[in-house]
Amino acid sequence: MLEKTKGIVLHSLKYSENSIIVKIYTESFGLVSYIVRSVRSKKSSMKAGIFQPLTILEMVAYHKKKPVLQTLKEITHVHQFTGIPYDIKKSSVAIFIAEVLNKTIREEEQNAELFDFICRSVELLDATQGRISEFHLYFLIELSKFLGFYPHNNFDNDKVYFNLYDGHFQEFLPEHPYYIQEELSSHFSKLLNSSYDASGIEGITASIRKELMNKILDYYRIHLNGFNTLRSLNVLEEVFI
Repeated sequence: MLEKTKGIVLHSLKYSENSIIVKIYTESFGLVSYIVRSVRSKKSSMKAGIFQPLTILEMVAYHKKKPVLQTLKEITHVHQFTGIPYDIKKSSVAIFIAEVLNKTIREEEQNAELFDFICRSVELLDATQGRISEFHLYFLIELSKFLGFYPHNNFDNDKVYFNLYDGHFQEFLPEHPYYIQEELSSHFSKLLNSSYDASGIEGITASIRKELMNKILDYYRIHLNGFNTLRSLNVLEEVFI
């Protein structure tokens, strides 16, 4: 059956000499894998380059009820990038976000709120003219709302240690090593109180940003089975030194 939906490209891989498989998070069907044939044909309207990470598409596709590879019939861009492909920092963040989504989204069903959140985030990343050094940190925190383990920001003068297992700040050191120390917890709390459109968080240096990233990723690993090493992390850290 022919279906029309919007979708966000998460990942693509070579399937044969002239075909690729593209994993797309769709507005109507959740996570779907499509086979795209003849991507290297001069006559094809669907070139491999169209399926860059986080590209937002309007699609007409053949959808079968069986859990098989689906087939795209037509695609058009919903949002034409003006910043991400031309800015090394933005493109690095985009690749990182796409890899995170590829590892965390497993839903083969509709989730309009999650889809809208991702679209808004991608469009903001592409359009922003300000600081984006903490953009990926904000994204990870906001995404955790949809994944079911958003941190509770109860930081105060007494509760200064963030427990990565329990997801909240506490007064005493936990009996396990999975926590954030006092000084870094303060920065983490500020991050939780901030947003994408902030001009930056006072006192966050490149080294603190790296520590926060590592702790947030530990938090993901604790709460998500199979969330392992991110290949794009090293590149991301290098461009934000």
